[in-house]
Amino acid sequence: MSAQIEEATAGGPASRTGKGTAPPPPRRGPGRLAQGTPYLLILPAAAVTVLLLGWTLLKNGLLSFQNLGPRQLIQHLTEWTGTDNYAEQLGSSEFWGVTGRSVVFTLANVVLIMALGCFIGLLLARLGTALRLLLSLGLVLAWAMPVVAATTVFQWLFDQRFGVVNYVLDALGWHSMAGYSWTSGQFSTFFVITVLIVWQSVPFVAINLYAATTTIPKELYEAASLDGAGSWKQFTSVTFPFLKPFFLATTFLEVIWIFKSFTQVFAINEGGPDRLTETLPVYAFQEGFGSQHFGVGAAVSILTIVILLALTAYYLRLVLKQEEDEL
Repeated sequence: MSAQIEEATAGGPASRTGKGTAPPPPRRGPGRLAQGTPYLLILPAAAVTVLLLGWTLLKNGLLSFQNLGPRQLIQHLTEWTGTDNYAEQLGSSEFWGVTGRSVVFTLANVVLIMALGCFIGLLLARLGTALRLLLSLGLVLAWAMPVVAATTVFQWLFDQRFGVVNYVLDALGWHSMAGYSWTSGQFSTFFVITVLIVWQSVPFVAINLYAATTTIPKELYEAASLDGAGSWKQFTSVTFPFLKPFFLATTFLEVIWIFKSFTQVFAINEGGPDRLTETLPVYAFQEGFGSQHFGVGAAVSILTIVILLALTAYYLRLVLKQEEDEL
């Protein structure tokens, strides 16, 4: 019996041969089916994306090489013009003027959104539970409001005759603002649009920044405080370096969202007055549907996508460079 116990504890018959314990069998890697499972899971979403976006983009691209107007639509004609639509726009001072205006408009809005969003996000991190909940609720409600509904509300606020803004400014002593038309000039119209877009976009930045700050170790702030760092120094030496990927990603998303914004700009004054507040999406719509030059409108929309792709490439370059620096 003792010999059997010793044999069992020593590893069985292999120990009697003097060859030691047998090595465990090699582990088999995942099979082909298991390796292809992730691709199978994303296949339905990829198929729907290609169907809804890819096909539409392809048709729009083909349309940009055609001369399509009311006559062609009625007679069911297809008139290919090659790259004439692109050459016409790239050689047009109006197109480049709208492009420059869109870039300036985007930069101004992104700077305001990121500055106010970061300020409110850091404020959320310092407030008590009750005030934080109240402010977060207000941000979520502003963020959840549909774009058309929010635009309608701002049209009421800045109405020339019955707007609350004109009434308040008149009551505060600016009597010249009574009956002031905010959509009669380029800069005043852009001011209303900017206030609307910033109001809608700040909650996204603020809430996400507050969520990101909860991942920063408190020991870093304690160490910075012991070194005599104030609030601004703590932000520049702790918060910003730790959340730099967040700032890059959020800024990039805001650039895309603002650059392609259409509803707010069009609904406030349809790109007026005198088409002075048109951005590229509104310009493409006006050229396509307003002037019924659908091929030209399609070409402008493709050029807008190309500009966004260039911005995307620049962003990816920044991200890759940051990863290389960290390594």
